[in-house]
Amino acid sequence: MKRVTLALTLALAAGLSAEAADAQTLKTVKDRGTLSCGVSQGLPGFSSPDDKGNWTGIDVDLCRAVAAAIFNDPTKIKFVPLSAKDRFTALQSGEVDVLSRNTTWTISRDTSLGANFTGVTYYDGQGFMVKKSLKVNSALELNSASVCVQTGTTTEQNLADYFKANNMKYEVIAFATNDETVKAYEAGRCDVFTTDQSGLYANRLKLANPNDHMVLPEIISKEPLGPMVRHGDDQWFDIVKWTLFALVTAEELGVTSKNVDEKAKLENPELKRVLGTDGNFGEQLGLTKDWVVRIVKATGNYGEVFDRNVGAGSPLAINRGLNNLWNKGGLQYAPPIR
Repeated sequence: MKRVTLALTLALAAGLSAEAADAQTLKTVKDRGTLSCGVSQGLPGFSSPDDKGNWTGIDVDLCRAVAAAIFNDPTKIKFVPLSAKDRFTALQSGEVDVLSRNTTWTISRDTSLGANFTGVTYYDGQGFMVKKSLKVNSALELNSASVCVQTGTTTEQNLADYFKANNMKYEVIAFATNDETVKAYEAGRCDVFTTDQSGLYANRLKLANPNDHMVLPEIISKEPLGPMVRHGDDQWFDIVKWTLFALVTAEELGVTSKNVDEKAKLENPELKRVLGTDGNFGEQLGLTKDWVVRIVKATGNYGEVFDRNVGAGSPLAINRGLNNLWNKGGLQYAPPIR
């Protein structure tokens, strides 16, 4: 009996030791002085650099929000552009601390890559773009079409499933990077370009004559896009996850980048909890009491992030749709901070 008790004690101690050893990401980031954020190689609205190397987009703002929560400085970030093929290896190897790169949450990715999704920053679905000159109005008219796709994505399987389900033939023309795929489509090497619908709107802006192209109405898949972190560090998983939840919660409560200081002075119990004047929720994450204030000052709430990058205030002008708050007909919903 004593041997069993001793064995259990040693096993528990080993487990706690391993857990302590794994919970190192926050310390590593602090010691380094910067957050390493894996992003795309250039997708307008999600992660894209300008000619001076300044990055913008929803995925970029998620990382800025994490940096603001940790450092109270959203500029303490190194953005690492990654191809679809290389993104998971970069996360697994520790090259990046968080992968925030328009990545679809699937069961295989969640269970086989040694990583966790921390939430959904954008609810999307795969679609098709064609030249208006083809006079095609529906994806069901694409029988025998040649289709440009990017390798290393969920796009290829969705494409195969859709054409098989509708008894249509097609030819795949695959490329390693998004830019190669877009250039091939524009050059006429294929009839159709397929990717997430948000990506179609973004890539359409890259074309010489965007108005010559149209996005077809069909959505053929579910593509919940979100950030990923490595397995084994629950504290870091919680920080990235609750950063996204904080952005959504701030919008629910009407807290914006312009009024956050005033809201923090109010005696509303929920606002006091969220904005750090009551409770120690930030400290439970390993952050400061005012972690949400830091986040909202840096990026605004989720609605501000969406509108600025892909919504009404951006060239993409994408309707909120499913990405609206839950109480406005959408799917964005955050657990309570309490």
